[in-house]
Amino acid sequence: MKPLIFNAHHISLELLKKRLNPSEIIDNYEKQLEDYFLIKNPKYKFIKEYQQDFENFLKKKLKNKTLDKVGKWIYFPWNKKLIHCLDEKEFFETKTARNIYLLTKDEQIKFYKSRIGIAGLSVGSHIALTLAMIGGARYMKIADNDEISLSNLNRLRYPISSIGINKAIYCAQQIYEINPYASLKIYSEGITYKNIDNFLLKPKIDVLIEEMDNLYLKIKIREKAKKYRIPVIMATDHADNILIDIERYDLNPNYPILHGLLGNLSSENLKNLNPQDMIKITAKIAGANLATPRMLYSLIEVGKTIYSWPQLGNAATLCGVAVSYLSKKIILGGKIKEGRILLNIDKMLSILPKDFKKQQKYFLKKLKKL
Repeated sequence: MKPLIFNAHHISLELLKKRLNPSEIIDNYEKQLEDYFLIKNPKYKFIKEYQQDFENFLKKKLKNKTLDKVGKWIYFPWNKKLIHCLDEKEFFETKTARNIYLLTKDEQIKFYKSRIGIAGLSVGSHIALTLAMIGGARYMKIADNDEISLSNLNRLRYPISSIGINKAIYCAQQIYEINPYASLKIYSEGITYKNIDNFLLKPKIDVLIEEMDNLYLKIKIREKAKKYRIPVIMATDHADNILIDIERYDLNPNYPILHGLLGNLSSENLKNLNPQDMIKITAKIAGANLATPRMLYSLIEVGKTIYSWPQLGNAATLCGVAVSYLSKKIILGGKIKEGRILLNIDKMLSILPKDFKKQQKYFLKKLKKL
């Protein structure tokens, strides 16, 4: 499940039409070339009379060929669109042109060549798509066994036509449409005990982003990441805020799993716990002590007045921003330490009610009694 890429010099557009029967042909190749020309000639930012120079550049590029015979034709099987595109080197250079000086050339290349694994693709989809957008991680492994549902669409930036499609497959399609030269390994069965080692090691990923609901797998994959010295990042949406967990097993293999929140509990211990203990562990991992009163109240109501805990799209989007930033920094050697951080938008941008702490304590007590 990936795009088919054809060298325009070796195959005619007419033959591609007959072979693929595309639903739509999109050819904005000349516009892409003009963009490439301008980023290679920044003086034209303030000199608007560049048309003659661009035409000279175009003649040199074409070498007596027509436009449809240069670059790549890229076919997306899931929507049957055929798109004319720059070669990968030109595509990458043009797409990341606005990153220059915020990232050096070497940093951008290192970021692009990195390998990132994302397990869980609700919040994880925002992270994957943001990484692709900013020109990072050409190679990604993405895993989720769940299908997109209508109630997911308050926090997934997907259309209603995506309902019923596996989350890993649909996320992959979106990444390929951002960067058709991406190299993705898709685990539509999700992470399982059998494929964890393959996910982490073949080839070895530089960063693991963990966003799964399954508690056993959440801990098991950390035990493996610790063994293989792979850093782990997790973001949890907290109403409008987000909680970020960073575990630098690459630098500190003795660092306790999830900062020691679970004490001596291992993944195997989780198999035999009763439901009440599971709720308590989930609350610890999710940072219930940091949640807003409304979030705590909603957890009490799960299975009573609401089907599942609420999540907001703005918080899921913020997770994508924060985790892509941290991934980039870790890959480029930034001084990112392990720890747990609450990115509290409420506190930063709003005025909290006077009884906020009182409400928080009240609902925490009720939650503990469940």
